[in-house]
Amino acid sequence: MNEIALKAGWTGAPPALESYHIEATKSLVERTLRTLKQGDLFGVFDKQGDCRGGEGGPDGLFYRDTRFLSHLQVKLGGMDPLLLGSVVLDDNGALVVDLANADLHDAEGHVRLQRDSIHLGRLKFLHDCTCYERFRLRRFNPIPHPIPFEIAFGSDFADLFEVRGEIRARRGSLTTERLDDRRVRFTYYGLDAVIRTATVQFDPPPEELTARGARWDLDFSETERLHVVMKTICGLDGEDQLDLPELIPAYRAVRQASRDRVERQGGVASSNELFDTVIDRSVSDIDMLLTETPYGLYPYAGVPWYSTIFGRDGLITAIELLWIAPDIAKGVLKALALTQATEVDEAADAQPGKILHEMRGGEMAMLGEVPFRRYYGSVDSTPLFVLLAGLYLDRSGDLATIREIWPNLHAALGWIDRWGDIDGDGFIEYARMTDRGLANQGWKDSFDSVFHADGRAAEGPIALCEVQAYVFAAKRGAAGIAQALGEADLAHSLAEEAEVLQQRFEDRFWVDELGCYALALDGRKQPCRVRSSNAGHALFAGIADPERAARMARLFTGRDFFSGWGVRTIAQGEARYNPMSYHNGSVWPHDNALIALGLARYGHKDAVLRIFQGLIEAAIYDEFRRLPELFCGFTRRRKRGPTAYPVACSPQAWAAAAPFALVAAATGLTLDDANNCVLLHNPSLPAFIDHLSLGGVRVAGSRLDLSLSRVGADVTTAVVHREGDAQLLIVK
Repeated sequence: MNEIALKAGWTGAPPALESYHIEATKSLVERTLRTLKQGDLFGVFDKQGDCRGGEGGPDGLFYRDTRFLSHLQVKLGGMDPLLLGSVVLDDNGALVVDLANADLHDAEGHVRLQRDSIHLGRLKFLHDCTCYERFRLRRFNPIPHPIPFEIAFGSDFADLFEVRGEIRARRGSLTTERLDDRRVRFTYYGLDAVIRTATVQFDPPPEELTARGARWDLDFSETERLHVVMKTICGLDGEDQLDLPELIPAYRAVRQASRDRVERQGGVASSNELFDTVIDRSVSDIDMLLTETPYGLYPYAGVPWYSTIFGRDGLITAIELLWIAPDIAKGVLKALALTQATEVDEAADAQPGKILHEMRGGEMAMLGEVPFRRYYGSVDSTPLFVLLAGLYLDRSGDLATIREIWPNLHAALGWIDRWGDIDGDGFIEYARMTDRGLANQGWKDSFDSVFHADGRAAEGPIALCEVQAYVFAAKRGAAGIAQALGEADLAHSLAEEAEVLQQRFEDRFWVDELGCYALALDGRKQPCRVRSSNAGHALFAGIADPERAARMARLFTGRDFFSGWGVRTIAQGEARYNPMSYHNGSVWPHDNALIALGLARYGHKDAVLRIFQGLIEAAIYDEFRRLPELFCGFTRRRKRGPTAYPVACSPQAWAAAAPFALVAAATGLTLDDANNCVLLHNPSLPAFIDHLSLGGVRVAGSRLDLSLSRVGADVTTAVVHREGDAQLLIVK
C-alpha cells in the first residue's frame, strides 16, 4: 500500500510530501462499519445501515473512486430506531439489519408508542451500478395512528483522495433536482469534464419528497406489514439505468453469481469449526474483491481505500492462492501485461517494461492532482510479475497463456536490467522521478519505512532486500519459461544471472551480528542494519543460504519479532520500532504468509505452525472472522485479541488470501503439472487442527480430494477421491 496513518513511530522531520497518506483524524474502529462491494461499486455503512460520510467519516456509497452517496439516515416516529442486530451475510452478498422503534412520546411527555412495537428490517445489497435497499416494517402491537417513516439522504461526490484527507483548492459544481414524485437526482459537473449522477428512487412514492429526504406516514390500522424499496443509481456521463431489475431478481442474480464463482474453486475444511469460518470468510472476501475490469477478472486490493487494480497486491494475492485458484493468477498476469508501461512518463514513474503500481479513475487522478491515474511507482511489481509467471507455468502447464505474454515478460526483464538497476551494480534500486511520486517504492512505502540502525532515513537510490530476492526468483522462473519455449540459450543466461545475483546478495546483504539480511542498501551502498520482516521474503524466494535461513527461523519466532499473533514488520528494539505504526512494528497477514511459505521451503515447519496458529487465532477474535490488512504489533496478552490498526482495510485481498498460503506452507503442498503429481513436503498440522480436508486439488487435468489427519506426532495422508491419473507423492 502507499500510505501511512499514524506517524508516532518517528519524530524526525518527514519529507515535504508524505506519500499521499491516509489522515487518521477518525478511526475506522471507532464505529463498527459494514462493507459491501460488487464490481466497481462499494459501500461502507454503520451498524444501522446508515452512512454519515458527510460528517468526515469514510462511509458512503462509492463508484469508481468517487462517493456518490455521503449521507443516509433513517428515522421511525421521528427518532433513531433501536439496533437489535446487524450482520453482513457469510457470502458478503448483503447487509441485514434488525431495528425496532424507540419509545415515542406525545407533547406532554407521555409514551404514545411503546418501544419494540414495530420491527424494521433492512436488506441492502449492490448490483451493477445500483445500491438496492428494502425496508420491511411489521407491527406487533395495535397502532391507532399513522407513524412517520423518514429517510434523509445526500451526496457530496467527494473524490476518494478527499475522503482520505487530501485538501483540494477547487471542486466542480453540484445540483439537485426532484425529478418526479419518487425520484431525486444529484448531478456533479466535475472539473475533469465528467458528469456524475446519483439518482435516488423510492417505491412506493413517499407522501413528501424533497431534495434531501423522503417521508411516509405509515398506517398500520388495516395491515401488519408495510415495505419501502430504495434504489441509489450511480451514473457517469449521462449513463442512465433505464431497465433496472426489480429487487428480488437483482438479489437472486448477485447470490447466484457468487455461488457459481465459489463452486469453481476447491475447498478447505477441518475438524475446527472456527478455522472453517475463517476460511469461509476468506473465500467470500476474495470473491467479493474479484472484479470484472476492461483487462479481465482482477482481485481489487481492498475496501475502502484500495478498491481498484494494484499490481503488487494482485500479484501477491495470486501467489498465495495459486495452488487452489490458478485462474486468478492467469487473470492478474494478463491484466498487468495489458497495462505494462511502454514509454517514459516521469509524472507516473513509468519506464518501458515496468508493471503497474495502481490505477485510479476519480476526478483528482484524471486531473493529475494525484499521480495515480496509471502509476508505476513500485520497484517490486515488475519482478513479481515475472516471478508469478514462472510459478503459474509450473502450477498449470498453461504454456499458451505464457506464450501470449512472453513479449511482456521480455520487456519486464529488460526493465529489471536497464531501468531497475540505476547504477549498474547488479542490484535493483528505486528513486522516484519527480517529487510527486512515492518516496519509498517497496511494499513498505511509508515515508519513514527505510532507515538505518540509528534511525536516520536511508537516502536513495535504495536497493531493498526483498526486491533482490524477487529478481532472483524471477530470473530462475524466466529461465524455466525460456526452456519451455525452446529458447535454450536465454534460459542458460537467465539461470547464470540468478546464480551470480544470489552470491552477490549473500555477500552484500547478510549482517552476521543481526542474524538476518539487511533491510536495504542505501545510495552509498551502505547496509541498513535493521531487523525487518523483509528478510523473510528472501526465504520465500529461495535466495537465502540454508544455514542463514535457519538463523532467521529462530529470529522470526523469537520475542523481538513474534508478537504472539504474527511476525512484526520491524523487530522490537530497532530505532523506529512502534507497534502502532503502519510499517514499523505492525503485523501484516500477507507478509507473514510469504514468510511462512519461505520457512516451509527450508523445512522449518515448527516456525510455520507458530505463525499459522497466531494469525488464525487473531482472525477468530475479529467480528467477521476476518484477517484485516494489518493490526498493531503489541505483544499478545491473555484473554485479549489483537489491537486493531485505526485505518486498516477490511477486507483486503492479500490478507484474505493468507490462510490459503498458510495451509500450503504447513502441508508442504506443491502441484507439479509437468510430472502430473501432487507433492506434500513433510505435511504438518497446527495444534488446533486434528483433521484437514483439501477438496478439488487440480493438477494436469486430474482432481484429487485429500485428507490429512494427526496420528500421534505424525500426520497421515489419504486420497479420498480421484479423477484422472495424477499421483500423490509424500516427501518426509
